[in-house]
Amino acid sequence: MATLVSVNVGLPKDVPWNGRTVRTGVWKQPVDGPVRVRSLNLDGDGQGDLAGHGGEMRAVLVYQRDSYRHWAEELGREDLRPGHFGENFTVDGLPDDEVCIGDRFRIGSAVFEVTQPRVTCYRVGLRLGEPRMAALLVAHHRPGFYFRVVEEGEVQAGQEIVKVGSAPESMTVRELDAVLYLPGRRREQLERGLRIEALSPGWRSSLQALLEQAETGTGGNAGLTGAPAAPPAWPGFRPLTVEGIRRESRDVLSFTLAAADGAPLPEALPGQFLTLRLRPGPSPAGSTPPAVRTYSLSGPPGDPRYRISVKREPHGTGSAYLHEQVHVGDRLDAAAPRGSFVLDGSQAPAVLLSVGVGATPLLAMLHALARLQPEREVWWLYGARDRAEHAFADEANALLAALPHARRRIYYSRPQPGESPGGEWTDTGRITPQRLAGLGLPTDAQVYMCGPPPFMDACEQALTAAGLTAGRIHREVFGATAGMTPGIAPAPAVPPHPRPGRRVAVPTSPSSAAA
Repeated sequence: MATLVSVNVGLPKDVPWNGRTVRTGVWKQPVDGPVRVRSLNLDGDGQGDLAGHGGEMRAVLVYQRDSYRHWAEELGREDLRPGHFGENFTVDGLPDDEVCIGDRFRIGSAVFEVTQPRVTCYRVGLRLGEPRMAALLVAHHRPGFYFRVVEEGEVQAGQEIVKVGSAPESMTVRELDAVLYLPGRRREQLERGLRIEALSPGWRSSLQALLEQAETGTGGNAGLTGAPAAPPAWPGFRPLTVEGIRRESRDVLSFTLAAADGAPLPEALPGQFLTLRLRPGPSPAGSTPPAVRTYSLSGPPGDPRYRISVKREPHGTGSAYLHEQVHVGDRLDAAAPRGSFVLDGSQAPAVLLSVGVGATPLLAMLHALARLQPEREVWWLYGARDRAEHAFADEANALLAALPHARRRIYYSRPQPGESPGGEWTDTGRITPQRLAGLGLPTDAQVYMCGPPPFMDACEQALTAAGLTAGRIHREVFGATAGMTPGIAPAPAVPPHPRPGRRVAVPTSPSSAAA
């Protein structure tokens, strides 16, 4: 017999984390007596990051007492109590390897339906003081799962959990979690998951993306809204030492970064980026807040150091600081490599298409191809204004020369007097849709492009018109973008999950809003 051991609630609060403030509802506390369950959450409960938690399909998080026993032994902890994993229901029974997506259960006067496994999230590690926790939940096959509220009602600790409906596909929480996050998934599993009517839209889109990738031979896990399949190599920011600075073109510098203790850095995937926390210095009004910027990695795979390449933008705070104030020996705070714009591992032809500093992530891919897939067909298509703005010219040409099936077209839009097509560049003018259409690119190619959005929009239209499917065209936005970390304060001061069309008063008293 399954039992509801504890009901746990908690409202979002601000928590210090790696020099920043995270707004999170992961701190849950047991409640005595009955609790009203509503369609979006429990009374007294809320989530700080509604993009990743909460809502109709993730109204109630469930975790098992048996998993608490497992983690107490695995982590050597004696302090784990109900709510420590951010769950609303601590249950005895309902193990992840038996409960299926779509199963229905009655607890008290409420009815619930299983919609998805818990999404890996750093907040569990934040709550437990264990940075590895998000990865461990997947590796140990103990994610927990979410309920949708089918019938509102009241629940209370100690009540029996009664199964009232079974899912037709019989796909367990553990199996579905492994399909999304672990290697070895099969097409049949993806198709089974997509047949489950109760599956949440977010997981459904992830499985659909994986199925399309299986059909087209692409890699990665694009269905996870840009998140990589593996967790970051380290939590938050860590200091890296600037070991070298090299000029790549008139306005692009490369910075080589190493671990402060000299140990090799975790390997990054070709195409990923680093997020840096830069401190430009004091301002007349006081201390300038840190500037958080992301820059693509441009170095070869397996290098024990990281290399980023940064264009000096006319009004760019981050690029100005790096170009003008950072020197060899300085330290920069960096988050672990991230990003799902990464080279696939198939044998399909690879088309690397970029302009200007957009070549940065594609250069890392070119290094990977030269080292790991030298027999693969490669097309290097690049545009610059002139030789002075042609970044990585010698490096890219040397890599291409080592690839027996490589083709290249280098376009200068405004070559300087005396610059004629030859060894370093091949064509005068810009990369246009008409020129792309006339190259005879293979229709089974995987295309990776990086540049301004209008440029990529026009190229994508030309590529699809030439017979390439949209699923084979991968894009990265030109230039550095601000880092995005859901849940970082400040957050809008609104109550969690107001019902659509229903106004909810915002508490103004500190005592009424605190939890």
